Order: sequence, then C-alpha cells, then structure tokens
Amino acid sequence: MTARVKMALLGCGNIAQSHWQGIQDHASLIEVTTLVDTDLSRAEAMAEQTDGQAFDSLEKALAAGDFAAVDIMLPHHLHEEAALRSFAAGKHVVLEKPMAPTLDACERILAAAKEAGTVFMVAEQSHYWPDALKAQQLIQDGTIGQPISARATFTSAAEAYSGPKPWRYYLEKMGGGVCIDGGAHWIRPLRMWLGEIDEVVAVVGHPETEMEGESLTRALLRFDSGVVAVFEALYGGEFERPGEEFRITGTKGELVIQKGDGDHLTLFDQAHPEGALIRTTGSGREAGFGYELADFTHAIIKGKPLAATPEYSLGELRTALAIYRSATTRQWEKVWA
Repeated sequence: MTARVKMALLGCGNIAQSHWQGIQDHASLIEVTTLVDTDLSRAEAMAEQTDGQAFDSLEKALAAGDFAAVDIMLPHHLHEEAALRSFAAGKHVVLEKPMAPTLDACERILAAAKEAGTVFMVAEQSHYWPDALKAQQLIQDGTIGQPISARATFTSAAEAYSGPKPWRYYLEKMGGGVCIDGGAHWIRPLRMWLGEIDEVVAVVGHPETEMEGESLTRALLRFDSGVVAVFEALYGGEFERPGEEFRITGTKGELVIQKGDGDHLTLFDQAHPEGALIRTTGSGREAGFGYELADFTHAIIKGKPLAATPEYSLGELRTALAIYRSATTRQWEKVWA
C-alpha cells in the first residue's frame, strides 16, 4: 500500500479551497484529516468536504487530531507562532509565503525547523507555474542568448468587501503591502530566470487608500549578474484587463508571458519575428498549489529535496523589505546586506 501523509489545514479561508483543490488534482498522497480555524463553522464546512475533523484552535488539534503535517494558511503575523507550535509537536510544516513578516521571525522559524528535524517548506506557487518553468528551461538552454533585461508586472483589482476590512489591509498583520504579498509571485520567477537580486531602488504609493501598506510599487531590481529588471505591482481599481506580465530580453530573442488562460508564453527571435507560441506541460497556474504540495509530500515520503529550500524563499521577503527601505531613503538598497 502506498504511504500517505495525513495533513491538517490550518486556516480555512479562500486559500484553503485552492490548496484542497490542488490536493485532489495533483497531490493524491495527502489525506486531509484535520481542519482548524478560529471560526469553527468554516472548519466544519471544510470537514464536510474532506471527511476530516474540525477544531477551533491549533492547540486542540495538536492534542486530539490525527496528522503528521500542517499546512499553515494564516495571516502573516500569525505564521511564527503556528510554525513554532507545529515544530515543537514534531510535525512537518508547509507554510504559505512569506515565511514571516520580519527576518528575526524567520530566523526563529528556521531554527525551530532545524531542531525538529522535520520537513519544512515555504509555499510559493509561482515556482511551479508551467510557463515560468518552461521559460527557465528556454533561458538555460540559451534560446534567447544572454539575458539583457526583464520586466515583471503584477496587477490586481481591489477586493470588494462589506463589513470589516480584510486582514490584508492592516500593516501590522501583513508586514507590508502589495510587494510582500501578491507581488512576491512575480519576483520569484525573475530570480529563477536571472539569479539572485543584489539591490533595488523603488517608489511606492497608496492608491488603495483603505490599505495601510503600499498598494503601488515601481522598482528597478539589479541582479548579481548586472541585469536590471523592472518590477511593477498594483493593487487597486475595480477592473483589470489581460496584458503582458513578463518580458525577458536576451541577445538572441525575447520571451513574453501574457496574462490569460492556457498557454501564453511566446518566443520572438530571428526565426520567429511574429512570435511562436510555446506549449507548456502541466495544468496551468492554478495547479501550482497542487504541484507544490506534491513536492512537499515527496520530501516527506521519499526524502526528495524540495524544488526550493525555505532559505531560498527569503529572497522575496528581503526584496520587499529592501523596496520599503528604498522608498524611504530614495537610494539603492542592498537585498542581502
């Protein structure tokens, strides 16, 4: 009989539904046995979907639940406490990005993971996007020659809500704004393609006035290689149209990724001046949730190395923090200093 990983889902909001769908579609070795949310009704609703057991606190789940791994999907400021409790109980942990809002908190989480000796993964779904992986392969194969420059553009319409403001609107809970949250999904592919980011210079804005953190960023990212990329992030407005998300220009051609369903990676070069649509393997970006959880499971069951270590995930957080410093100093700021 094939081994399976019994898992608790900690936080049963919208992202938990994406993780559950990913488990059903692409991570069949996971058995969701435990659902945890401070709003017990949400945990109970997911328990009906998964045939699991509902709890209203992690403490109760650790005492009475049957699981070996925890999938933490909580507001950023709650990541550290949940991770430390889980590691202290000897659980494997997959934690939604960012690891934590501060580097000090990340260091404590990493230390706890090392002491526990269990598998620890920071979930960054864009590391598993089929179009990002295909672009990485083409760049490594020299299809566009030596990279010269790049651009990444993230836009999202503001969330419509009634009643209390969403937790993402509070700086204390987020640790920042659009960069530390959704924008991280666009920073990761740039790092996959171009290497590590050395320094940044940036401006930020607040078009979404109810949001305490920044909702607009314009930044230049200088990589160790000397390549400079433009990074743009916007959360605001009521409408967004499909458009270009990534452009990587090399000495022999360009790769362009458009927002849209299905394959949307196009190669432009001497042989394809009008553009050639590049087919990708996989089920699209939404499947990234399932692919990352399958990777986590294989690390537990088979001892397979993760596609990206938790330490690697600090790159997006450090980049966001450097952007925030640069917006204040109006100077280039080091990412890893």
